[in-house]
Amino acid sequence: MTTTLLPPALDALGTPVAWADASGRVVGCNPAFARWLGVSVRRLLGQPLASLEAQGDALAHFLARDERDTLRLHRLALALPGDAPRFAEGWLSRWDEGGWLLEAHPVDEFPGLDPTQALPSALSAALKGLAHELRNPLAGLKGAAQLLARRNAQRDPDERELIELIGSEIERLNGLLEQLLSPAPAAPHAPLNIHASLERVLRLAESEGGWAVRIQRDYDPSIPEFDGDADRLTQAVWNLVRNAIQAGAGTVTLRTRVEHGVRITDQLHPLALRLEIADDGRGVPEDLAEHLFLPLVSGRAEGTGLGLALAQQVAREHRGTLTYRSRPGHTVFTVLLPIGQGTPAEDPAAHG
Repeated sequence: MTTTLLPPALDALGTPVAWADASGRVVGCNPAFARWLGVSVRRLLGQPLASLEAQGDALAHFLARDERDTLRLHRLALALPGDAPRFAEGWLSRWDEGGWLLEAHPVDEFPGLDPTQALPSALSAALKGLAHELRNPLAGLKGAAQLLARRNAQRDPDERELIELIGSEIERLNGLLEQLLSPAPAAPHAPLNIHASLERVLRLAESEGGWAVRIQRDYDPSIPEFDGDADRLTQAVWNLVRNAIQAGAGTVTLRTRVEHGVRITDQLHPLALRLEIADDGRGVPEDLAEHLFLPLVSGRAEGTGLGLALAQQVAREHRGTLTYRSRPGHTVFTVLLPIGQGTPAEDPAAHG
């Protein structure tokens, strides 16, 4: 049988990824996928993708629908017949040659840890490497900011505000680096105002400068406070705004709305926040559309491919989702976050 090789970027990932043809049979996988299942690549080739699901039939149902969308997988059990199952969170999506891409983030490697809090291994390794490289420059920036603060203590209030912003952002980055280098349990979520976080993003965009871009507000003032991590959400939205700017956007719109009776993954929530980051830039390149949220995948030669992966991770940390739709001149990334607790959502298929 003919096999399809994974692109080198996926082949080198620590995240397990398997590749299937249009009929749903495995035609390739990266070494991480084979190692995770404890089998050889050759043994996987030709296997029906649906037959790898050791518990349930979510893959079979989704493949039978043959639609061009993405299936979110919760506690997916995968194994070849007779083997012990391996558990993962993941996604099954179309790829540009008509086949299927299965991305699995193992959860059985993190006993006692909520899998939504675990960074994918490839992303974690990449970030730790960056963290070591960034500590010294950040220390220099912190010293320069403190010197500027002393010299400008009595000067223009706007200048003082910018210097304080520089200092607070350096402290936030230092905190992120410490967390990456010395992982600690996630800090408890606290009540936050999403619009305060968005205003911080606007201030960051203004202070970075050098872009001929207009950022518009379209806020729903009725959105209540909810529990979350304001710094992490600020970072996620800032990543999305920067991506839009770097894609040639002339206008970026930050839009917030309240949604009622929303299903997010497997929970039904009476109230949710819909946050949209819309832009009029070039859009998502077609060759990246199916793999956009994979770590180390970037549409720019100088890009790291970490911004969107991090933004998606932050959405998951808040029990939410990050999705997008895109065409040239109109791209919208949508963050959907629950406000309050939800209840298990009924599966329509259960009623036939």
